[in-house]
Amino acid sequence: MIIDKTFVTGLVLIVLTNDASAMGIRSFVALPIEAGGTVVRFVDEHNGDTGANSLTGNLAYGFSAKQTLFLGVPYRLSSGNGDRLGDLSLLYRHTVWQDDTMQGTSRLGLFGGVILPTDSARDGSLSLGAVATFYRQRHEWDLDALWIEGLDDAPDRARYDIAWQYRLSPAEHAEWGIGSEWDLDLELGGRWEQGREMVHQATVGLQSIHKCWVLEGALVQDLNGPNDTRYILSVRFHF
Repeated sequence: MIIDKTFVTGLVLIVLTNDASAMGIRSFVALPIEAGGTVVRFVDEHNGDTGANSLTGNLAYGFSAKQTLFLGVPYRLSSGNGDRLGDLSLLYRHTVWQDDTMQGTSRLGLFGGVILPTDSARDGSLSLGAVATFYRQRHEWDLDALWIEGLDDAPDRARYDIAWQYRLSPAEHAEWGIGSEWDLDLELGGRWEQGREMVHQATVGLQSIHKCWVLEGALVQDLNGPNDTRYILSVRFHF
């Protein structure tokens, strides 16, 4: 039986471009979502120095292979003053360029959105940014930058993330599909708020990736500023 070469090439490209559940642990906007696909993610972040603990719920939905909507809202688990529920973040990402080869894929996306306060005492914000991914064999780079323009009394903010993932196991995927894998995740990121200096952070994490779900854990260390240490535990489900 003769198998059409174009069909085989297309199938291999599908396997490569959907390796996918890999992304920087702190770079959720880098995650590719297929048309009609949905990802639900829960992230628990604990500050070992201050004792603050928060749970963030994320939802991503793919309108098409190039158009994705991200939603996120944090909830403070630890005691403290003020409303426990954080502000709702909505981001729309459009992939403006993608190059798929037999060795991997590269893509660039632009995104924008709004931050809607869940408390009338807070003001909203507008968001604008970009994300790029470069995936080759056992390596993946995710780079993103986001500017948040505060409205009224809300402060301006900015962030960046540079993430490198390396597939520890398996060394090679099966020819006709992708099974479970373990990935090492190393990241450098920065968080800035108007009136304060940029706080740079280093992240070391491990990802257990499966077809329909992913478990992630990471340690985040401030390199300047408060010098806090944070612990992240994340689980996401792909539908």
